[in-house]
Amino acid sequence: MKIAFCLYKYFPFGGLQRDFLRVALACQARDHAIRVYTLEWRGDIPAGFEVILVPVRGLTNLRRYQRFSGWVASHLAAHPVHRVVGFNKMPGLDVYFAADSCFEEKARTQRGSLYRLSARYRHFSAYERAVFGREAQVEILILSPLQERLFQTYHGTPVERFHLLPPGISPDRRAPPDAAVIRSSVRSEFGLAGDQFLLLQLGSGFRTKGLDRSLKALAALPPALRARCRLFAIGDDDPRFFQGQARLLGVAELVRILPGRSDIPRVLLGADLLLHPAYNENTGTVLLEALVAGLPVLTTSVCGYAHYVVEADAGVVIDEPFMQDSLDRALLGMLDDESARRRWQANGLAFAEVADIYANAERAADVILK
Repeated sequence: MKIAFCLYKYFPFGGLQRDFLRVALACQARDHAIRVYTLEWRGDIPAGFEVILVPVRGLTNLRRYQRFSGWVASHLAAHPVHRVVGFNKMPGLDVYFAADSCFEEKARTQRGSLYRLSARYRHFSAYERAVFGREAQVEILILSPLQERLFQTYHGTPVERFHLLPPGISPDRRAPPDAAVIRSSVRSEFGLAGDQFLLLQLGSGFRTKGLDRSLKALAALPPALRARCRLFAIGDDDPRFFQGQARLLGVAELVRILPGRSDIPRVLLGADLLLHPAYNENTGTVLLEALVAGLPVLTTSVCGYAHYVVEADAGVVIDEPFMQDSLDRALLGMLDDESARRRWQANGLAFAEVADIYANAERAADVILK
């Protein structure tokens, strides 16, 4: 079979992009040909992939996305394939991998009524209906039962079109036998003393992931404890706003904002706590990556995968509605309680041994190819 994958941008460190690559490689491993339509590709191209950089321009993203969909439809008409799989919502798909949360729900609960008169709303609402509308024929690979219910609420999507997938955690995120040696190496590389805490925040899209909340929580720690902390935020995003916020909060010397990097499994082993106080998050793969590395997690309940933190008893989940004071107190409590951190670490490692969290790409390929 020939399978076309569509996504607006590919770069190595995005969660959606990593999901795409794993699924595409799983299909290729079953001897199917892979074509990719994208506006931008950063990083190496896997052997055997046909990557087509769609040559459209536009003054706004909306215009580029509209032209992208039109160009791809024309190209597919001239060069047909057996399946069209999307990782962004758009018309013309056979299968959609639901890496993004329900746009309609956010537009109606987090925005004012005037927003629904905007061109942006009309565009993204129409593209979401093209996938989830009652009359659409798209098969949907869903990652969160909560998101499935939201899509059904706003679009009336028939339940039989949803295919719930397990998380797709790469086995290389699990703590290896020499984890202690790697931890020492990472901390030495970053210049961390034995009594210092490395607080880690991972993921592109710093605003959505709640980096501003993490900076406030760091600033709220008692001075002696705060001086022992270092907060590293790693992701593909513009750091300037958050660097300014850190200066205003008086914690700039404790914060490093780094671009995406390929050795995240090592960095997870060198950290003491994962901070992920997201404003919204369809899944939150990084939460599970931390758990299986033995890294305690502090996150918010809006994340689709936050329930795994509770089930594994491997950290703390802040309930909604979010209160900054709750995050501040939770961070202080976690740093003050060494025995709890050791328990959370052990629980995360035990969870990694038994949880069904590794087969996402294979299950997705089953649906795409059936």
